[in-house]
Amino acid sequence: MSSHKSIGPRRQPQRQRGHERVAALLEAAGACFLEKGYEGTTMTEVAARAGAAIGSLYQFFPTKEALANALLAQYAQAACTELASLAEPSQHWTTAEWAERLCAFLVAFRKRHPAFLALVESMPTPAADGLSIRRRIRAEIQGLLARRASHRSAADIHAAAVVVQQMMKSAAAIQGEPGMPGRQAALAQMQYALQLYLQGVFEA
Repeated sequence: MSSHKSIGPRRQPQRQRGHERVAALLEAAGACFLEKGYEGTTMTEVAARAGAAIGSLYQFFPTKEALANALLAQYAQAACTELASLAEPSQHWTTAEWAERLCAFLVAFRKRHPAFLALVESMPTPAADGLSIRRRIRAEIQGLLARRASHRSAADIHAAAVVVQQMMKSAAAIQGEPGMPGRQAALAQMQYALQLYLQGVFEA
């Protein structure tokens, strides 16, 4: 069976040993989801990869959906923390540096967390969690832009954050497409397009 039909709430670890066990289970889950996707992964495989008893896995994650959602929440928190760390240094960036750093952000994030995209795309109902992650990341981008373009209205900054996020995703998609000829040239043009767009946002 691929999941355990328990309706009980997820148990939160109380001690360091429990936190370490959960971390190991999530790491194993990420590897399995990357290799087989959401549907192809079973709880038994995750437990085996983590070197844990199946009961230990169910103790913290009653269902495969709960396990996947916990992993997505971990990725979302990592992305938001990384973006938040750019708030201070970004005040000193040129517009070209803004474009370079933002285009590179999702590319680098997906390399560090390869299961992120695989999980989001393979879950049968990713809308709620995937949408939540996108909105959290967009909010961080919006905060960065608001600091740099404080003369723009909140509505303008929100719209700009939507556009910037989509351009960041496009850069990541270009980087991630297997065997793409002229990849670096395409990335350079995407970066330049973002630079021109940000110039309008910052200077209008």
